[in-house]
Amino acid sequence: MNTYLKNKIRMFGQLSMVLLVFCTTSVMAQSAQHTVTGSVTSSEDGMPLPGVSIVLKGTSQGVSSDFDGNYSINVPNGNGTLVYSYLGFEPQEIAVNGKTTINIALAPSAEALDEVVVTALGIKREDKSLGYSVENVAGEELTRVAQENVLNSLSGKVAGVTLNSTGGTGSSVSMVIRGAISLSSDNQPLFVIDGVPVTNSLNNIGGFGSDNRVDYGNAVSDLDPNSIEDVSILKGPSAAALYGSRAGNGVVLITTKKAKDKEKMKVSFTTNTVFDVPYRFLEQQTRFASGLFSFSPESQGGSNLLPDVQLSGGNGGPELDRGYFAVQWNAPVDANGVPIPTELKSYPNNVKNFVQTGITTTNSLEVTNSTEFMNYRMGVTNMQNTGLVPNSDVNRNSFSLSASSSLNDKFILSTNVNVVHSYADNRPASNRGANPLQWAYSTPANIDLGLLRDYDLPGTDVLTLAPGYNNPYFLAYGVNNSYSRYRVYGNMVLDWNISPSFKVRSSYNLNSYNQTQETKMSPGYDRESNNGTYGISKTDGVETNVDLLATFTKDLGDFDFSISGGGNLMYQKNTGLNNSAASRVGLVVPDLFTVSNIAPTALNYSSFTSERGINSVYALGNFGFMDMLYLDVTARNDWSSTLPVDNRSYFYPSASLSFLLSEVVDIPKVDLFKLRGGWARVGNDTSPYQLGAYYNNAGQWENAVLYTAPGSLSTPTLEPEEATSKELGLDLTMFNNRFRFEGTYYTVENRNQIVPSIPIPGSSGYGSVSINAGVLESKGYELSLGITPIRTENWNWDLNLNYTTNESKVVALAPGVDYIELWSENKSVSRAYVADPTTGEDGLVGNLYSPRIKRVTDPNSPYFGYPLIGQAEDSEWLPEEERVKVGNYNPDFIMGLQSSLTFKNFTLNMTFDWRSGGQYMSQTSRYMVEDGYGQQLIDNLVNPGIAEPGPELKQWVLDRADELIYGENFLSVGGTPGNGGLPETFSGNVVYDGVFSPGVRGTHDENGNFILESENLGDVGTTILPFSVANPWEFGTPHMFDADYIKLREVSLSYSLPNKLIERTGLDNISVSVYSRNIMLWTKDSSFGVDPERAFQAESGTDKRGTQFKQGIERYNVDPWVIPVGFKIGITF
Repeated sequence: MNTYLKNKIRMFGQLSMVLLVFCTTSVMAQSAQHTVTGSVTSSEDGMPLPGVSIVLKGTSQGVSSDFDGNYSINVPNGNGTLVYSYLGFEPQEIAVNGKTTINIALAPSAEALDEVVVTALGIKREDKSLGYSVENVAGEELTRVAQENVLNSLSGKVAGVTLNSTGGTGSSVSMVIRGAISLSSDNQPLFVIDGVPVTNSLNNIGGFGSDNRVDYGNAVSDLDPNSIEDVSILKGPSAAALYGSRAGNGVVLITTKKAKDKEKMKVSFTTNTVFDVPYRFLEQQTRFASGLFSFSPESQGGSNLLPDVQLSGGNGGPELDRGYFAVQWNAPVDANGVPIPTELKSYPNNVKNFVQTGITTTNSLEVTNSTEFMNYRMGVTNMQNTGLVPNSDVNRNSFSLSASSSLNDKFILSTNVNVVHSYADNRPASNRGANPLQWAYSTPANIDLGLLRDYDLPGTDVLTLAPGYNNPYFLAYGVNNSYSRYRVYGNMVLDWNISPSFKVRSSYNLNSYNQTQETKMSPGYDRESNNGTYGISKTDGVETNVDLLATFTKDLGDFDFSISGGGNLMYQKNTGLNNSAASRVGLVVPDLFTVSNIAPTALNYSSFTSERGINSVYALGNFGFMDMLYLDVTARNDWSSTLPVDNRSYFYPSASLSFLLSEVVDIPKVDLFKLRGGWARVGNDTSPYQLGAYYNNAGQWENAVLYTAPGSLSTPTLEPEEATSKELGLDLTMFNNRFRFEGTYYTVENRNQIVPSIPIPGSSGYGSVSINAGVLESKGYELSLGITPIRTENWNWDLNLNYTTNESKVVALAPGVDYIELWSENKSVSRAYVADPTTGEDGLVGNLYSPRIKRVTDPNSPYFGYPLIGQAEDSEWLPEEERVKVGNYNPDFIMGLQSSLTFKNFTLNMTFDWRSGGQYMSQTSRYMVEDGYGQQLIDNLVNPGIAEPGPELKQWVLDRADELIYGENFLSVGGTPGNGGLPETFSGNVVYDGVFSPGVRGTHDENGNFILESENLGDVGTTILPFSVANPWEFGTPHMFDADYIKLREVSLSYSLPNKLIERTGLDNISVSVYSRNIMLWTKDSSFGVDPERAFQAESGTDKRGTQFKQGIERYNVDPWVIPVGFKIGITF
């Protein structure tokens, strides 16, 4: 039994002993008590209320009602008063007076009838009074199925929100609200956790060494989902305007758990374990060995002994599992040292055998208590993950504290503190380079990858197949990218209730972190061949916010209002220090990982400091008339230090109106009918140090220190981006909340787009400039529908459906700026042009442009429309010089469905997520097919059934001209040996593995007339190439896939033990559940096997424009699809 398992068993045994002692003590202490039993129901519909708090007044002794609303509590001597409290209901106090049975019915509170939600600045408002859309997700929705990153728990549950991740546990997660409206930022919303602003940017990509790119996770990955009470998403500027220049991309308000008034002391323990079992891998070609030529007995005079198999030139070698023999990479040798041929066998499960089952264990303990003087909650959570790639991990320890105390009847002091330590011994590289999965997929099918597991050779040598091949086991164990990140965020809040109408709140909010990233790379990676490499970086960041808010409220009968005013002082400071060996230069001594082991001439070192401040004042007014008409107005003015002195003051107003028709007209069965509308303006400022010239350390030359100036010209007149939003909506609730509908239409116009790195003439002394260069417009619909088809004493079934569609387009760019390029990859680009009917450009953000096949354009030529091809060994299709639109990476719509079915103590929950429309490009597919590892190489071969070139083969091609000549299918005619392979002689011998690209060679004269040089249509003289080189490298569309998918985001079956079984133990509740998550049910274009949701590349876009992660393009984001199996146990006492 391994040490890990022993420790787990020992820890479980110790915990069980503690619980046993605690329970036994509780039973003994209560044995002499007077017992009161009863049930608690709702006075509205008679339904039982589970989880009602029943506390003996003046003590901390209490219980909670079970699923059926039943309870049992011991009362000393049968005297005292029981206090019944439940969220959304009016509390009741009942004197015991010796009674043994007390049944009560709780009445819904006014707050329950008028649902309260958290809005900007943490202000609680009645949902019916809001003139804009705010979406709420309860904490139990976030933890029902364990997710390491809280954002993953929102998938499929919120309209208007798009979520993407680049990898598995610990990776960054992107959240975009109502589409990308900024071309200069990563479009991530501002996160506010208990009033503490947290920036969740997508730029935490590190790693040292050539092409060793490591995703260390963004800020919200540090947040413990178990500590969250609820999440409010302020989707539009109308909702987020009070956050001013930081609210351009929306705001996510996260409220953590707190003790409730008059709640007895509770201790809760939850444990989760989930196993991620890999089941689906990329579609590989495993029929053929490595090599450029597919030799066969036909080419070898009938012999099954074939030429040596080479580890170069792709993977179009001899066919495997046919009884052929050849000398291979690890062939044994005879007594004379001559290699012995061995049988050519395939190993199709190399990648499956390389990865492992991922295991994530999360244990959480929390204590809550409420006394006359103080309410507090403390929580501790430990998360441990073992990744799919061998030797990979990520861990997180979290501590949270929330407390409040009434100093007197005027002052309430409260605090929220969260301390998180996230760390890993090794985060494997992603992308292309040091990524172990890349090289696992790049192992030829005739090689057993398991033979490379023991890679250590004498000295510093590492077992590899050949130069240029990296051993994935070495990359997993010999390259260690560790990190340690401490984050502390919290606040201190003082509420001064001067009178029932006038209140003042002041707070100090802190968000700080420090992070160390370190790479230790032993010799063995071909891009760091000089004794490996080493690097270490340390970064520190702190943000403080000081807030003051005064609020005056008054209810004048038919008219009520609330007026607030306040201000904010924000300060940020970030520092960093980096030391590493220069790329490909390496270390003096191998495996000694210290900065002093880097030669002085090879040491890369740098440091940075940046500061930023925003001062703000704001005001808001909420006005209500006869509970049917509500008007909200807000105003905020920001002064940002990153903008020019003359342009740093900006005003952000908003106004919204809601009208409750159901309060004016009595509509049968209608609980709420609300019309709403809003208008607002928010913004985005720019990064620090964009206004002047600042110099960077460029190393040393002899005794002189070198400095470099930035290549981009500063812009002293830069203005902040300004987003103006309009939205209209309708909310309808019917049949006692059994039918629920919300619909919103919105438009957002973002002016003064800050676009970095616009090229300028070299005569200026600079290469580019950052300017306010355009106007971007987004518009869309958000629809939510909820129904409760079944609601009885034992059964309840809730269904909630949400639908989102968004369209973002460029409507204007500055003179001289023709387009904004977001990335250039895969022989394709993502560009945003101005919408212009005369040019045919639709202006959509996310458009993908790629070349088409170059063709004969002379309408008088008999070859009109035929593809043009190259010469000799480059006899492949030629690309057009101009790229055309071939797709768009944004979806047409996103739809989510949640189902919650309850029967007595059983609950079955499911969440589905459907993305429809959009495309992505796969660099993984491009590289794998080019190197012969991708099955697409074989699938795109068309067997003509004709043995050799000639008139018959040409006619066969012409008879299928629509498919083979006029189509953009990139189909090659020919095949593999015995399956249509044509004879070719590029190896110096005749090999029957040939194919050809149908087309013609020639040129157009100045008048557009086509002049034929030669045909390549299958007749004699056609250039026949080995099928191993048939991939059309110059084109992007062969590796473009549809991004449609349907996922089962969550499925869980839970059971709460009946109160009758646990009441004598002193426990309040025991629940168990089994669950799974993120299961791919269907993809429209699934043959290759990349998850469309991970079509992100962990690099910044062209000149850092647009999202920090390139969207719509992926390169080796190839974690296998998994079927997670999870178990959860919760105990409360």
